Amino acid sequence: MSGPQCCSNPPTLDSASGAGHVENLAGLNTYVSGSLQSKLAVFLISDIFGYEAPNFRKLADKVAASGFYVVAPDFFYGEPYDPNNPDRPLSVWIKDHGPDKGYEDAKLVIDALKSKGVSSIGAAGFCWGAKVVARLAKDPLIQAAVMLHPSFVNVDDIKSVKVPIAILGAEQDHISPPELLKQFDEILKASEVDSFVKIFPKVGHGWSVRYDFNDPTAMSSANEAQQDMLAWFAKYVK
Repeated sequence: MSGPQCCSNPPTLDSASGAGHVENLAGLNTYVSGSLQSKLAVFLISDIFGYEAPNFRKLADKVAASGFYVVAPDFFYGEPYDPNNPDRPLSVWIKDHGPDKGYEDAKLVIDALKSKGVSSIGAAGFCWGAKVVARLAKDPLIQAAVMLHPSFVNVDDIKSVKVPIAILGAEQDHISPPELLKQFDEILKASEVDSFVKIFPKVGHGWSVRYDFNDPTAMSSANEAQQDMLAWFAKYVK
């Protein structure tokens, strides 16, 4: 469920990027943007490259500008996947940073948000983060879910979803190909859960946050996916 596409077009990490700030939340360094006064939170769960990716933080700021309190924790404890580290190939790295551990940490983040007075939470997971969101949507610990180019997510995960969910995938994704997303769509349509499944043409895995600034088509598609995500949260996180 993970492979070369998961690692393609890695971002240049920048701990100073974004208009927000980093604070400790539930024991995790967390990028925070927006005001708590809204009492509505969006929880962004990154891909394997972590929370210091500039495009990821730019998206967090965009969500915050729509009126949400946004948190994006460092689930990898300072060790995002580094494709240039031969001693830590993905198959080794993932053993220390699996989605199961991410889910346990995510539960603590949700508790911390509730302790701050947050009344409604939406969660969006990118690649690796989508599996964590699947678990949060199953329990359910959130009010709405969005998955973007998911990794590790299977049919059983989707059968267990209990909150409104949007799944945004890529036509050229070998990790979650269109055939799998169509299965997800059929399962959700047969359930009582509100859902939205969309496959974006001519883009690959990771496109919503790992796009090339010099490619207007890629940027346009990424922006469309981000707007779909915002619309979903505007509808269900309130």
